[in-house]
Amino acid sequence: MFEIKKKDQLAPIIYQMEVYAPRVAKKALPGQFIIVRIDEYGERVPLTIKDSDPENGTISIVFQVAGKTTTQLSTMNEGDSILDLVGPLGNPTELPEGKSNVICVGGGVGTACMYPQIKELAKRGSYVTAIIGARTKELVLLEDDFRKYASRLIICTDDGSYGEKGFVSDVLRRLLDAGEKPDLVIAIGPLMMMKVISDVTREYGTHTMVSLNPIMVDGTGMCGGCRVTVGGEVKFTCVDGPEFDAHKVDFNELMMRQRYYLDEEKTSKEIHACRLQSGGKINA
Repeated sequence: MFEIKKKDQLAPIIYQMEVYAPRVAKKALPGQFIIVRIDEYGERVPLTIKDSDPENGTISIVFQVAGKTTTQLSTMNEGDSILDLVGPLGNPTELPEGKSNVICVGGGVGTACMYPQIKELAKRGSYVTAIIGARTKELVLLEDDFRKYASRLIICTDDGSYGEKGFVSDVLRRLLDAGEKPDLVIAIGPLMMMKVISDVTREYGTHTMVSLNPIMVDGTGMCGGCRVTVGGEVKFTCVDGPEFDAHKVDFNELMMRQRYYLDEEKTSKEIHACRLQSGGKINA
């Protein structure tokens, strides 16, 4: 059992939890993730490790309420326990050695997922530009955390309610048009956002990495649910990723595969909501 030590609501449907998982906290590196199963009836869901504290034996996760499991997880509180938690899984981010110039672009809840990379780059003495985007001001995440480590922070919102009005891709293009030549661009967020970022950086020949979060079950490469085509070859995100060269990812295929189970996911969430409302008497 893995106890929830702290819970914070970062935005209307986005939560941060600190979970006691000492073995994971000791070994977790930027870019890696965990898979959780809330109870014996639950599904296995991958969640990125936002931060880790080996001394206290805790890891931090940030998630957005979307389907059945994240909805259920959002109802849990400090003192509750998660049944299963396995990790750290996946390969850590391949960050430049020594000082470098890196631009990190985050959208939505993906913003939280790039926090460990920025923190590690800052420790290495790199110049890090963090571009974070959200639909509105209330959905901007972890601004204070990023200000601690980013050399430069640029915030933009779709509706202009905070920071610059526009998309993260617009800001990145402006920087590249102005002559900036980063050693690396890291993009984490919705698939369409990462695809657009990839299209922009391809024009400039800028090395770009994206972190993928496809459908995943076991996290060991056995089920094949997280397969993605990269450079014309089939890769498994859980063991070959989760980060890949953005210019080699077949985003169109990946976006199509992500839509396969939308109806089933909707039904599962509705059944769970009905069970909660009826005191748990409905059989799924």
